[in-house]
Amino acid sequence: MTTSEELKKTVREKYAEIATQPKSQNLSSCCGATGCCTTEVYTIMADDYKSIDGYNPDADLGLGCGLPTEFAKLKVGDTVIDLGSGAGNDAFVARKIVGETGEVIGIDFTEPMITLAKANAEKLGMTNVHFRQGDIEDMPVTSNKADVIISNCVLNLVPNKHKVFSEIYRVLKPSGHFSISDIVLEGEIPEKWRKIAELYAGCVSGAIQKREYLGIIQEAGFSNITLQKDKTIIIPDEILTQYLSAEEIQEYKNSKVRISSITVYAEKEAKDERGCCTPGSGCC
Repeated sequence: MTTSEELKKTVREKYAEIATQPKSQNLSSCCGATGCCTTEVYTIMADDYKSIDGYNPDADLGLGCGLPTEFAKLKVGDTVIDLGSGAGNDAFVARKIVGETGEVIGIDFTEPMITLAKANAEKLGMTNVHFRQGDIEDMPVTSNKADVIISNCVLNLVPNKHKVFSEIYRVLKPSGHFSISDIVLEGEIPEKWRKIAELYAGCVSGAIQKREYLGIIQEAGFSNITLQKDKTIIIPDEILTQYLSAEEIQEYKNSKVRISSITVYAEKEAKDERGCCTPGSGCC
């Protein structure tokens, strides 16, 4: 089994578990990672959705690290794809904006999350919100499908980020755009963190350097790349002590390491300069 496959297996198992555990447990850790024994709840990564129109608490597992729908420039009638849709939280907020003439497609890696999201959509009576199980490195979606792609704290979990952004480019319509919230790093995080499965599934050690992340987006062919939000993530000592010694914690605090929640926007050109096709040409 390759390293990539092992990581995918870890993420699939962890998020299947998260789908059935209380939201309070997700919020008290790094994007749902288990193993933190603090009795106090810290919303380390997640932003507050409660005042957002279309928010449904049953669909909010507390796994996000931003509010991509607030920055995504959604319009009535848009087709939106939510990558790593979980229980449907961002998909339902997007549906409130795009309305009955729009369409929202959620893609998630884990069957329990898809089951949960479909149940939530049925309770809400939303017939134009659909959920598909699939790997976002190879999306189960036709090319040039989406006006907008959103994602919330998911791409950091994917081994091949180059392939994901290439897929995002393929699936977006010409002139389409994305708004993605994610976790990135500045400075070298201790290697020990990268070896802890819970932290990998919980965002931190799956993250890459911010400069590299933005470079991958540019290499994929996107333009007008814009940081819409950049927030430093402070992890409380009660959680750090689950993984690091007192000396390691102090060393980390004295270092220049920065963990950030960013929301980044970028656009696909009106004409695909990479030689795929132009709208109406029939070459795809």
